[in-house]
Amino acid sequence: MRLRRQIEAQMHNVATLSGTNMGDPVTGLTKIPDLLVMAEENTDDTAKAVNSRDVLLVVEVVSRTNSLTDIRDKLYDYPRMGVPLYVVVDPRKDKKTVTVHSDPSTGPDGIRFRKSVPYAFGDSVTAGRWTLDTSSLKSYPADW
Repeated sequence: MRLRRQIEAQMHNVATLSGTNMGDPVTGLTKIPDLLVMAEENTDDTAKAVNSRDVLLVVEVVSRTNSLTDIRDKLYDYPRMGVPLYVVVDPRKDKKTVTVHSDPSTGPDGIRFRKSVPYAFGDSVTAGRWTLDTSSLKSYPADW
């Protein structure tokens, strides 16, 4: 929610959607990101699923129980789905990081994000055309 508000405030004519099916007509993959950002004009027909190739940015918050989904699986799938920018927020007590993955392109290992920039909670994060203030992000409680 904190990042969603910042993104919306910095750029008009974008839609930020949570819990929305995102499908790729090329690979056939479907994901449900924590937050996705797309041009408002492309939200006219989102009844079935958002086309991943219309998405400008995806944000995932690392799950306490299944962290590999966000930091490994989706990191592999999102560039193949045409997502240009992937922000991973890791609120686990021992991490407290935000990593911006960008520049998807084909190489000898397939289509991958070719640039990853790590940040700590509290940093000002540059993610494409957005600047995100991470000072208000919370880590998971120690007892979780």
